[in-house]
Amino acid sequence: MSIKTFGVIGAGQMGNGIAQVAAVSGLDVIMNDIKTEFVEKGKANIEKNLSRNVEKGRMTGEEANAVLSRIKTSIVLTDLKGADFVVEAATENEKLKLKIFQDLDEICPSQVILATNTSSIPIGRIAGATARPELVIGMHFMNPVPVMKLVEVIKGLATSQETFKTTWDLSLKFGKTPAEANDFPGFIANRILMPMINEAVFCLYQNVGTCEDIDTVMKLGMNHPMGPLALADLIGLDTCLAIMETLYDGFKDSKYRPCPLLRKYVETGWLGKKSGRGFYQYN
Repeated sequence: MSIKTFGVIGAGQMGNGIAQVAAVSGLDVIMNDIKTEFVEKGKANIEKNLSRNVEKGRMTGEEANAVLSRIKTSIVLTDLKGADFVVEAATENEKLKLKIFQDLDEICPSQVILATNTSSIPIGRIAGATARPELVIGMHFMNPVPVMKLVEVIKGLATSQETFKTTWDLSLKFGKTPAEANDFPGFIANRILMPMINEAVFCLYQNVGTCEDIDTVMKLGMNHPMGPLALADLIGLDTCLAIMETLYDGFKDSKYRPCPLLRKYVETGWLGKKSGRGFYQYN
């Protein structure tokens, strides 16, 4: 199918990153969120990223302006009726996502693919909120979206092969490397990553080491580009907790039990970089 206009639900760090790569690929983009301040902040972040690319000689000023001109902002969900393909990148909250998909199913034309950037919620469960389960798919981008090459493409039980191929090809158009994952909680990336992060939090909780020492061991000993606790702060501790809860609920296996310290940080409002405090403090 021909995709000319690309819709994104959510203008946060994932949503504005997805909007940016879609616009860079030449698509017109509708970036939607619930408040004007959210979409303005999201577009400002895209402008900042593009300016950095111009400074580093990766694109010209004219090219950056052209990319920005292709991104329209919206605070009304019905604006998505003009999109040919929609990706939802809202907060990792199952009830919220199901409501968004119910609404999109009524708003968008019947042939439009509805994708979710969920980190862990089963695709089949989300598809069940719509009357078009064959057109619902997972399109899980990594953070930061403009930099990271991977996109997990996840088929639900009812997802059609045509929907899968369209989403796979779109990932390639965005300059990404897609990987196919089957529909289990956490898929591939977070089923492996989040228990590692959770275990690092347990090490901190049980005073096995300090934040700095735990991260240093993983960076220098395992050659990870950043430590698991710093990575958790970047992802958002609320998102990490939500994913661990989805894994624990989905598999009923104690190895996925969220660390009590992770829950305590989230309850305190220490969510990581976005709140200025997580396992580390940020200005």
